[in-house]
Amino acid sequence: MILDTIANRRAVFPVQYNSDTISKDELMQLLEAANWAPTHRRTEPWRFKVFHSEEARKGLSKFLGETYKEIADPFSETKYHKIMEKPLQSGCVIAICMQRDPKESVPEWEEIAATSMAVQNMWLAAGTFNIGCYWSSPSLMNHLGKHIPLAEGERCLGFLYMGKYDGDLPEGIRKSPVSEKTLWF
Repeated sequence: MILDTIANRRAVFPVQYNSDTISKDELMQLLEAANWAPTHRRTEPWRFKVFHSEEARKGLSKFLGETYKEIADPFSETKYHKIMEKPLQSGCVIAICMQRDPKESVPEWEEIAATSMAVQNMWLAAGTFNIGCYWSSPSLMNHLGKHIPLAEGERCLGFLYMGKYDGDLPEGIRKSPVSEKTLWF
């Protein structure tokens, strides 16, 4: 049932991934799920840059590490190594991008929200394949256009790290029930 899938979705981090590969077919099904997200005026603003092959993930790792070295103030050797390890620990990294409607027919926040819903669709569908996900939004995302081409009006909103994992995920918790966040009229 979809409510169970929603309630059991968890962030699964690169350090938790095993070495099982994510197939291109699995990724295509996840991307297809993303493509069915709601979108105001059918702008379909989501764009995905997929770093699937080992070579692509190594290139991303090197780029992120070198960029961090250039902009970090202060520089942390520990953070530098973690930044470089994440793409290598992952079976796939997807740069989550948003293409702004050139006509600006809807507010930008709606384009961001639609892209976020596309990612949520992908994330929920990932459980079908025992794929864990983690959305990271480091400041390094603002430099992605130096590594790969981005269209005019397109920007990166973060990276979706993905990988197969073993074992059970922890039970979900919420700080307060929905009744404390809802007013009825």
